[in-house]
Amino acid sequence: MKYKLLGTLVATAAIACVSIASAGTLDDVKKRGHLKCAINTGLPGFAYTDDKGNWTGFDVAYCRALAAAVLGDPNKVKYKNTTGKTRFPTLASGEVDVLSRNTTWTLSRDVDLGFTFLGVSYYDGQGFIGRKSLGVKSAKDLDGASVCIQTGTTTELNLADFFRSNNIKYEPVPIETNSEARAGYLAERCDVYTTDASGLAATKSTFKDASKHMVFPEIISKEPLGPLVRQGDDQWADIGRWVLNSLIIAEELNITKANVSAKANGTKNPEVNRLLGTEGSIGKMLGLDPKWAVRAISAHGNYSEIFEKFIGKNTPLGLARGQNALYNKGGILYAPPVR
Repeated sequence: MKYKLLGTLVATAAIACVSIASAGTLDDVKKRGHLKCAINTGLPGFAYTDDKGNWTGFDVAYCRALAAAVLGDPNKVKYKNTTGKTRFPTLASGEVDVLSRNTTWTLSRDVDLGFTFLGVSYYDGQGFIGRKSLGVKSAKDLDGASVCIQTGTTTELNLADFFRSNNIKYEPVPIETNSEARAGYLAERCDVYTTDASGLAATKSTFKDASKHMVFPEIISKEPLGPLVRQGDDQWADIGRWVLNSLIIAEELNITKANVSAKANGTKNPEVNRLLGTEGSIGKMLGLDPKWAVRAISAHGNYSEIFEKFIGKNTPLGLARGQNALYNKGGILYAPPVR
């Protein structure tokens, strides 16, 4: 296991030599006429195809908001499916402009691999799911268990740390995609499956007999997930960062998909006016026109609307806001002020 993890780290570290962007991504996107966005190969709620074959979901909504802000149309996006292994080379090589795929912000990815994280879109943590028939109530009782785990992810290292610190052993069963993990787990190739808790909820939501499976109580890591770009183009990073921030701030200021156009005509709230372009020069600072945020919010609504539509309590995933609630509503979600 040590050699396997070392090999993964070495291979991933090699990305650093090509992960520096040249300035001018905004111009490239405008000239091309569409945004290139890397997403998951398929994860219910986060990145999936609807009944018409169109990609949609929580992570996809960010791509659409970015395209709307930059190009004026949320539909001007071409999606690239990536696995845990392929996502970083795909971004580093310039095949895509941004990666929006349940990716954890870590020091090595931020610094050593040469990527710039744009913020946290979802605060998560790694957990475990297993069949109730195992008779196990806690992940600490999994000594000798076989564990399905996606390669090329932080979950590999977290898993090794957890079992080592609890002085128990496990048998890794490597897989590459969520669909492969689901199939392998249901076929009993492994006793349990481990990934981010949101991913476990997404996977469990597809089970026909979900009541026969349980998510164990342990959360063994911090997994701040968010979109990222290559280092080297500060303007593009600023645009991507503030599109995400605009969705969070819109929730705080009660700007919704339904009322954003009306509020864009001017309000008594100076911060609303600055965000929506009726006061100040925020758009010009970013290299965009004044109504960039209006279009970003119009794509799918504010952060709350996106959350509830794709992964919230009334969806098959049934996720509560929890720590992903706004800072003034019991959570830790927070965006800098528009000033």
